[in-house]
This record gives sequence, structure tokens and C-alpha cells, in this order.
Amino acid sequence: MSRSARTRTKKNENADDIRQWLVESIKDLWPVADGSLSLRKSPCVRTNCAACAAGEGHRSYVLYGRRGGQRYSLYVPEELVADIQLALENGRRVKDLISKAGERYAHALKNQRRSRSDM
Repeated sequence: MSRSARTRTKKNENADDIRQWLVESIKDLWPVADGSLSLRKSPCVRTNCAACAAGEGHRSYVLYGRRGGQRYSLYVPEELVADIQLALENGRRVKDLISKAGERYAHALKNQRRSRSDM
């Protein structure tokens, strides 16, 4: 579905209906996170490291995000990568649902205003 496609709303949908839909839609989306997960390869601090000498470096995962306008990075151990990826996917789903809820809410308010003016 393209981003420009309108969200389908019921003519009689109100703010409470949308709130209930949103709450119901996100209740099972845990854990959540925002940001991006990146695999980086970097040299270590040891002087005679065979992996670094061969140009391989050391793999590590980093979670990048923003908090209060500041960028942060957080080391993620390899055994936690799958959990963090799930949290990031859920976070994207929550953002999408919030966007859809906003559009539906605006349509509901406009429909409510129209029905009041028709009276």
C-alpha cells in the first residue's frame, strides 16, 4: 500500500473508536525501540592481534538513536541482537499505527463537524 493511499474510515467512526483501535493494535507490540542497529568492524587495542593484522577487525553491533536532539550509540552484545531487531521492528509498527490513527482521527473530527453543520 502506498503512503499516499487514504486510510479507510467509517463515516460514523469517532475519537473513542480510534483510541480503542489503537490501544488494541499496539497491546501485543512489546518490546519496542526506536533507532537503528548497525554491524561495525573495528580494530581493537591489542598490539599483536591476529584478526586486526589480517584486516578483519572485530565485529560488534551498535544501537544508534536520538534522545532530546542528541545522538547516542549503545553497544549490543551479539546474543541480544535478535531481541533488539524485534524491538526495532515493533517500534516501526507503532509509529505506523500512530500515523494511521492520526489520519483516522482527523477524518473523524471532520465528519463530526460536517454532521453538526448538517443539523
